[in-house]
Amino acid sequence: MPLPLFEPLLLLTTIYRRPLACQVRFYMVVVDGGRALRCNPPMVEGCYNVLFLCTGNSARSIMAEALLNFWGRGRFMAFSAGSHPRGQVHPLAVEALRRNHLPVEGLRSKSWDEFATPDAPPLNFVFTVCDRAAEEVCPVWPGQPMTAHWGIHDPAAVEGTDEEKARAFNQAFRELDARLKIFTSLRLEMLDPVALKRQLEAIGQLREERQLK
Repeated sequence: MPLPLFEPLLLLTTIYRRPLACQVRFYMVVVDGGRALRCNPPMVEGCYNVLFLCTGNSARSIMAEALLNFWGRGRFMAFSAGSHPRGQVHPLAVEALRRNHLPVEGLRSKSWDEFATPDAPPLNFVFTVCDRAAEEVCPVWPGQPMTAHWGIHDPAAVEGTDEEKARAFNQAFRELDARLKIFTSLRLEMLDPVALKRQLEAIGQLREERQLK
């Protein structure tokens, strides 16, 4: 399957054609009813906790969570939440994930308040994937995570035929997939905070030049 090409790609890193095979230690996450209670503290070449935010936590952030848990398994643990969660995952988001053979078990729409409690997992990264969430005042996250805005057009806001709606979700999925392949290929332990912040912001500016086939 051809991969998307980006003009700024050479300034960042290489997109891998398969999930990273990281020789890392695994860290345990205790889950109760889909809610992450604890994750061992991250270490160099260890487990990085990543939270994706959007307003409703029903589509974009849900797909990002599933994608990163696929591409980054063994190295990243992804979560998602919303400032005003809808309470259910959008059916077309589930359909897009299943169509691309990604697991959907355990995905749920939830408040970002769950990740601001004392027993929440310490976060390394927090990414907003919608403009409204990026403008809101966020809770104080445990772990003092690095943040970046990776805006994606809201596929749930698209009106039209069923085919047009499905196409919008597919486009959002592809954009998230492309960005997360780059993110998971970064050698995070080799980058200082300034360089890492620059890389994360550059990833957020990427747009596909052509669609995956």
